Amino acid sequence: MSSFTRAYKELIVLGLPILVGQLGTIVTGFADNMMVGHYSTDALASASFVNNVFNMANLCSIGFTYGITPLVGAMFAARDFMRIGSITRLALRLNIIYTLALCLIMTVLYFNIEHLGQPVHLMPILKPYYLLVLGGLLPISIFNVMAQWSYAINNTSMPMWIILGANVLNIIGNYILIYGHFGAPELGLSGAGISTLISRILCAAVLLGIFLASRRFSAYRGGFISPRRRPGDIRLLWRTSLPVSLQMTFETGSFTIAAVMVGWLGAVPLAAYQILIVMGMLGFCVYYSIGSAIAVKVSNAAGCADHHAMRHMAWAGYHIMLMMMAIATITFIFFGRNIMAAFTDDPAVLTLAVSLIFPLVLYQLGDATQVTFANALRGTSHVMPMLWIAFISYMVIGIPATYILCFTAGLATYGVILSFSVSLFLAGALFLYFFLRATKK
Repeated sequence: MSSFTRAYKELIVLGLPILVGQLGTIVTGFADNMMVGHYSTDALASASFVNNVFNMANLCSIGFTYGITPLVGAMFAARDFMRIGSITRLALRLNIIYTLALCLIMTVLYFNIEHLGQPVHLMPILKPYYLLVLGGLLPISIFNVMAQWSYAINNTSMPMWIILGANVLNIIGNYILIYGHFGAPELGLSGAGISTLISRILCAAVLLGIFLASRRFSAYRGGFISPRRRPGDIRLLWRTSLPVSLQMTFETGSFTIAAVMVGWLGAVPLAAYQILIVMGMLGFCVYYSIGSAIAVKVSNAAGCADHHAMRHMAWAGYHIMLMMMAIATITFIFFGRNIMAAFTDDPAVLTLAVSLIFPLVLYQLGDATQVTFANALRGTSHVMPMLWIAFISYMVIGIPATYILCFTAGLATYGVILSFSVSLFLAGALFLYFFLRATKK
């Protein structure tokens, strides 16, 4: 068996459960938006704004949990199970504090939401949904700390089953609460928010409960219950967590600000934009599954100081990523209209969304590249460059490009989606450069 074939196999075995979990999340996202979109265009537009605003907060919180992966991955390679438990407990505490700070920021934004230039008639629908999504931030953080621990010890199937079970419950809850079936009140968009919040709380409770109760994880639980913290542990976690968190915040922030700009164009462009973003997440979530596997395998190799294996795993992951990118692109080109039609009955929204397929396809290669080498760089623990790469690519270059293409060039929503290629390709090239530099002997 060739070295690349062996690497492909290891990455696929590790990444497949993450992929299945991500696909379950995609299906749930599709179901959410289909049900909301068929309920009303205003509900879909409101969901678009709130979800895009919270994508930034969610990924900021999730990104902070990613700091645990390279540390636990290297400790797992050294079989230091007690230390893994100790660092996981510390990570859980830091992430709770970090997420509560994010909740405070999002609460301040809630009280100023009328000043963001969104359609006034959406506010009675938008604001209750905003609060429900806000309530899900902390459960997302707790679940992802424990999921990153599980991924780093090469156990990717356990979070997958929990995510899939919660997604099924979420879809059932949406059906009952959005439309008022089985005697439940018809709550519209708020019903979708309640169902999602319940599923997120269940995910966190079940995964944390398994960690604390299962005999299988007793070796890690000793360090978790009776931690032996070293003096530099907080600084170590902060150093590996904050840059990744801010990198994901800047990336998602550019999409969030783009959603605000699209909102200035009206409810129909905002609804069409939401459909494009959900479809784009189809590609991103598929890439993310292999990206997480790359980070784990690179961190395992880093624990053995094997620079060749670190690069080898990254390139093998990129080969797989390019294949997935090609599948996503073909899906968007040939089945894009059919997928979009499932989200809305509004012909104006559908016509606009279909016109955006080309720029959606265009940025897939940039997205696949930046996900690959951002995760490879994360696996090396040399994550500080990720901070300024994301700031330059998404904030300094990406947001002005969005505004220029949307308003100055007069391309409207088409220009917004087109601008994503600018920032994603630049970020991908810079992540690749710094990964190669970090793994130079």
